[in-house]
Amino acid sequence: MIKINLLTTEKPKAASKSRLPALNLKGQQLAFGCGLILLASAGFIGWRYQALNAASVQLDADITAAQQETVRLHSVIGDVQKFEQRRTQLQQRVTLIEQLRKDQAGPVHILDQLSLALPPMMWLTDLKQSPGGVEVVVDGRSTGLTTLSDFVANLEASGYFKKSVEIVSTTSETGGSGDLIKFSLKAQFQRPAPAAAPATAAAAATTPAPPPPAKPTT
Repeated sequence: MIKINLLTTEKPKAASKSRLPALNLKGQQLAFGCGLILLASAGFIGWRYQALNAASVQLDADITAAQQETVRLHSVIGDVQKFEQRRTQLQQRVTLIEQLRKDQAGPVHILDQLSLALPPMMWLTDLKQSPGGVEVVVDGRSTGLTTLSDFVANLEASGYFKKSVEIVSTTSETGGSGDLIKFSLKAQFQRPAPAAAPATAAAAATTPAPPPPAKPTT
């Protein structure tokens, strides 16, 4: 007859109960570690969000400042362009005024020199000047060809007309006081070069005075 002791089966249960505290401790440690990881992750995400938010705010401020600077520079560029246009207009006016002054001085000198070169028994009937003021055509009357040649010589010697003065035409006319010569001549007006200072005066100014003669010794 076989006997079975049933009490021996309860001993392993006591051993398994002794392992439960260790398993609970490891689970708590694992949960605590996972919680720390989650907290660290949440902290990093929060810090990163704050950093990106601050960078976004700074970028918006920089963009606003750049737009304001662009508007200011556009205004400055507009002022500079207006100034350049104004300066160009003033320069054109100054150039025009100077040209008008030169053009006004030209006829004055021409009439003055023609009057000075005019010999006796000659008078002028017409004077034409080219648009550039260089070429001058003079019509007139004289009592002879000698008078006309004297007039041409006086014009060439004045320095205000280029050599040589061209006689375009001569025609003999009969007037109340005898035969007259109707003439037309062409001349090129120029401004004479300024007279150079005499070389002797410059040499005298630069040459040192000779030393006084030595006294004879006795």
